[in-house]
Amino acid sequence: MGKRLINLARLVDIHFITADTNNTAADELKGLPIELHLLKGETDHDCQKRGHLKQLELEPSGVAAFGNGNNDRLLLKAVKDAGGLAIAVENGEGCALDAIVNAHLFITGAANALDLLLKTKRCKATLRF
Repeated sequence: MGKRLINLARLVDIHFITADTNNTAADELKGLPIELHLLKGETDHDCQKRGHLKQLELEPSGVAAFGNGNNDRLLLKAVKDAGGLAIAVENGEGCALDAIVNAHLFITGAANALDLLLKTKRCKATLRF
């Protein structure tokens, strides 16, 4: 997974926004070219994640957002509605229906999700009309 993230970071800025429920994000991302953003408190994580688009001054149409939880739904919706790419990802702990409904597509596995950006024909094949 690290190699994929390093390759992707050569193309785009990567921001990892998490509530870090298991307190493992810093260790798991150590040495990778990723900006880690930890959410505050125990509530409104969905609003905090969506707020990062404005706070980081990111244009949602140029963002690819990944998520699996209810707290990802507003971020995914904002990105999807603005013409960016919203992806619901299942990594073994399930994927909230609200995340799926607010995404363009659903995929299993983080490696497969990253490959959608690294191997762009995969996205084209999935999302074309």
